[in-house]
Amino acid sequence: MNGEEEFFDAVTGFDSDNSSGEFSEANQKVTGMIDLDTSKNNRIGKIGERPSQENGIQKHRTSLPAPMFSRSDFSVWTILKKCVGLELSKITMPIAFNEPLSFLQRITEYMEHVYLIHRASCQPQPLERMQSVAAFAVSAVASQWERTGKPFNPLLGETYELIREDLGFRFISEQVSHHPPISAFHSEGLNHDFLFHGSIYPKLKFWGKSVEAEPRGTITLELLKHNEAYTWTNPTCCVHNVIIGKLWIEQYGTVEILNHRTGHKCVLHFKPCGLFGKELHKVEGHIQDKNKKKLFMIYGKWTECLWGIDPVSYESFKKQERRGDHLRKAKLDEDSGKADSDVADDVPVAQETVQVIPGSKLLWRINTRPPNSAQMYNFTSFTVSLNELETGMEKTLPPTDCRLRPDIRGMENGNMDLASQEKERLEEKQREARRERAKEEAEWQTRWFYPGNNPYTGTPDWLYAGDYFERNFSDCPDIY
Repeated sequence: MNGEEEFFDAVTGFDSDNSSGEFSEANQKVTGMIDLDTSKNNRIGKIGERPSQENGIQKHRTSLPAPMFSRSDFSVWTILKKCVGLELSKITMPIAFNEPLSFLQRITEYMEHVYLIHRASCQPQPLERMQSVAAFAVSAVASQWERTGKPFNPLLGETYELIREDLGFRFISEQVSHHPPISAFHSEGLNHDFLFHGSIYPKLKFWGKSVEAEPRGTITLELLKHNEAYTWTNPTCCVHNVIIGKLWIEQYGTVEILNHRTGHKCVLHFKPCGLFGKELHKVEGHIQDKNKKKLFMIYGKWTECLWGIDPVSYESFKKQERRGDHLRKAKLDEDSGKADSDVADDVPVAQETVQVIPGSKLLWRINTRPPNSAQMYNFTSFTVSLNELETGMEKTLPPTDCRLRPDIRGMENGNMDLASQEKERLEEKQREARRERAKEEAEWQTRWFYPGNNPYTGTPDWLYAGDYFERNFSDCPDIY
């Protein structure tokens, strides 16, 4: 394989039985939410079964056509050993390390918890709206839990659309740059209640035992009814044990969400794992007004749930908690310093699930994954449906849509040899097109987005040009 393909992973969302949008009072600890019991496969639809209509709402597939391919026979070390400390910008990876989705489809997973946006739009007070927006920002990265496969790099000009009438939104994305790889997206509420847009440029580095994805690009949410715009950047994602050992993922960094109309800001700290895994997956933060007065405290785990409470109750609880930690500290000290940098990073044992402070509000809770998720690249129910090609869809999609990529389709169907061959063919086709443009001194022209500045932050961004859903695809490039 040629080495001109970027290697990058997503920097990137489940409706719950208990997440209808209502807040609940909590006085006990939350139990585990994730169900990966493969013995319950009788609840999964038959492979190839077409979606049916139920009460006028289309039903989507619940499993992939073929189970996940084993990666046990491949060693990523032979590829990455010369890349320590460098950005992974031109590294070709074996297809076995992929998952059967394009990065454009991975971005679409932001929309899995779109009900949180609808809820924010309906709330009268800016503090309540920020609570829902913060929950949405956390939920947008939740689908990365245990997702260690790399999405396919989008080809230049590749697109993806998704319309979910049952969830009240439509979504369009386009790969607008290849060097560096930049993906632009735009989503809108079918009831004209929101716009959600941005451009993503994840920068990856290999650090010997881990791959770190630093997010680049601003995410913007506009609540049209309230004439409000919120902006933020996603946390850093790190995949551990890429050389040896069991792969595991953590997110860390500070996410600041700003309401540009009222000045309210939400500051969320995604905690790094820490010693003994005590901070694994934890998120803590607060909402403040334009005068920096703390109005609301937020805590939880990005893999489970998010809760909120008033600052006085939060600080009182934390004081009691610190007293207990002081008594346990002596026992923990004697076990410290045992880490060995020459072996795999131990997968942290997840601590007890989120301890809920009495009187807290439930802001968001993750949904149970499909019972056979572990055999489907740890996809969520929402993710399983993203590459579904329904009967007649080819007639309405542009020829650049991800669903029509033969390498991704081959992998999804379990034909790894075909997928690998098609991947190489598409990469060579893209390189040849680039050579032809260079020979003719022609610039690549994006179709649905154009470069500009974010209207709220002033930073460089890619903005939606409009008219995609008019479905005039006559001038779309031939990239497959």
